[in-house]
Amino acid sequence: MPIPLLALAISAFAIGTTEFVIMGLLPEVARDLAVTLPSAGLLVSGYALGVAAGAPLLAALTSRMPRKLALQLLMGVFIVGNVLCAVAGNYSMLMVARVVTSFAHGSFFGIGAVVAASLVPQEKRASAIALMFTGLTLANVLGVPFGTFIGQMFGWRVAFWIVAAFGVLSLAGVTALVPNRHDAGPTGLGHEMRVLKDPQVWIALMMTVLGFGGVFVVFTYIAPILEQVSGFAPHGVTLILVIFGIGLTVGNTIGGKLADRALMPSLMGILVALAVVMAIFAKTSHSQIAAGITVFVWGIAAFATVPPLQMRVVEKASAAPNLASTLNIGAFNVGNAGGAWLGGLAIGHGYALDVLPWVAAGVTVLALALTVVAARMDAPSAIVPQRV
Repeated sequence: MPIPLLALAISAFAIGTTEFVIMGLLPEVARDLAVTLPSAGLLVSGYALGVAAGAPLLAALTSRMPRKLALQLLMGVFIVGNVLCAVAGNYSMLMVARVVTSFAHGSFFGIGAVVAASLVPQEKRASAIALMFTGLTLANVLGVPFGTFIGQMFGWRVAFWIVAAFGVLSLAGVTALVPNRHDAGPTGLGHEMRVLKDPQVWIALMMTVLGFGGVFVVFTYIAPILEQVSGFAPHGVTLILVIFGIGLTVGNTIGGKLADRALMPSLMGILVALAVVMAIFAKTSHSQIAAGITVFVWGIAAFATVPPLQMRVVEKASAAPNLASTLNIGAFNVGNAGGAWLGGLAIGHGYALDVLPWVAAGVTVLALALTVVAARMDAPSAIVPQRV
């Protein structure tokens, strides 16, 4: 794989770390800023909403920029946002800083995926996107636990200073390694907006919302499930989450390779596997060993969806890849928020925690049904009549 992909992967690692590290530092943040734990938890929601809202906004602002320059600008926003997090004097300032940081997230991954795909031959594009997203999966396995440890030992602000330093390293890598020659050139927002008239683009975005939304129905509540249903102690939950993160990394690689071979058949097969694993987890969650194994397999299936879902949007919006790819990152976050809401709704209506995997399986089946519809819509254009 081309060396520039390393710069994109390092950037993905930094962005993924800053997104999720706050979850492990909420008690420290709440105590330091004298707010309640639920209020501190809104820093997570604020970031997610910032990604969803900031993705199209930054796509509009960078639509006429060369892609390399856009990536440099976005990483600059990321660095500034994390520095503001580190020096935030109160809760309001920290919330603003988190939202500023999140604005770089969607657009960087969106444009970065387009750049990654442009660096390799067509038959390896999904694998290139998967390699960039490996940085995100490694952030869950390594960056978040390390950042949480540093924050707990030396203060939560130090964790954000370190992430800002990773941002500087990422900016240097993009500047030095990402070539300009792979830039397709500025197209303008008006040109890119026209691609949204294609229903296949919207279907691809909805596939992402549902395909990843099912994952977060359970993942949002994975700690209480593992503690209350499986019987793990808190330190045991940490270990299981590391195992889940390893599964994400494996699944990301597998998903990229499968999507390069046959995108839509692979995506349908992955969604079937994901729905089955979720249904199985409803039963295996009652056994610690079985739950650990299932969570690992679930991680594989969950992130195996990411490269084909991202590649599908890039493929269907080839005339406007920047905007569509960026919107798809927003769609992932809409799915995250929607899945969390749906899981909370089920719990609020009195359903037990072990019912959530069934809800997740149902959402995944909806994603599968939409994927089948999209594949059938492709069929007429894929078949060329031949005269004998």
